[in-house]
Amino acid sequence: MSTAKKIINKFSDVQTLPHVVTKLSKLIADSNSTIKEFEDVIKMDPVLVARLLRLVNSPFYGLAQKVDSIGRAVAFIGMKNLHNMAITDALKSIFKERDEARLFSRKRLWMHCAAVSICSKMVAERIFGINGEDVYLCGILHDFGIIVEEQVKREDFMQICTDCHSTSSMVEQERLILGTDHCEIGYLLTLEWAMPVAIQEAIRDHHTLFDTIKPESITGIIQISEYLTGQLKHTTLPGMEVHISAPLIEHIRENWDEYSVLMDDLPEEMAKAQDIYGAEESK
Repeated sequence: MSTAKKIINKFSDVQTLPHVVTKLSKLIADSNSTIKEFEDVIKMDPVLVARLLRLVNSPFYGLAQKVDSIGRAVAFIGMKNLHNMAITDALKSIFKERDEARLFSRKRLWMHCAAVSICSKMVAERIFGINGEDVYLCGILHDFGIIVEEQVKREDFMQICTDCHSTSSMVEQERLILGTDHCEIGYLLTLEWAMPVAIQEAIRDHHTLFDTIKPESITGIIQISEYLTGQLKHTTLPGMEVHISAPLIEHIRENWDEYSVLMDDLPEEMAKAQDIYGAEESK
């Protein structure tokens, strides 16, 4: 059994995604799933029902008539949006701070993941004109492996945080101390969660530097968003440098006018997301 798998097994003994999220992930992966099947799963989670109805009836959508049925709400906001909202809610509780550490903070990590997810959605839709739901989900999940390491191997993880500031990158230190890294751990978890293959691969490769990479791919968009949000100091650790594939840096330079506007709008979009996706700071 791989080191990453052993760490995941220990994590699963004490912390796991709610059953409703796992069920929704499987329904999303099945192209034959119906709204009725989604409705049957959602009914099991009163908190999710309340958030769904509050969202669809919020001023953001501006509907003339109130929506009070789960089926209509799901049909209106879409199955993937619902799935993303459920995962975001579930992860927020897992990211809650256990105690304050000098270098690492779960709250800071949560804000990093929220920033990357929102920025990724903006990049997908504004720069490439493609649907941003999958990259949003990938952004929320991309560093989940860090939470697993911090909970299962806390002492080693804190040493990693210290060493990567003074000697090398986090991934290099993870491999040296743990024999794996958060990218591999996150990748294996998304296999268990039945996430789309492109999301699995992007989580596995989001710190891999490629000589050739398509900017419009999910991996490309996640790397671009990590770089952009890093410029706004939304990094996993304070002062962390963000390195991305060279072709993506060239792409950003060639399209800087569009990216400059996106960067200006990002703080406002993050503020809006507090109501839409629950991307506020962990309490």
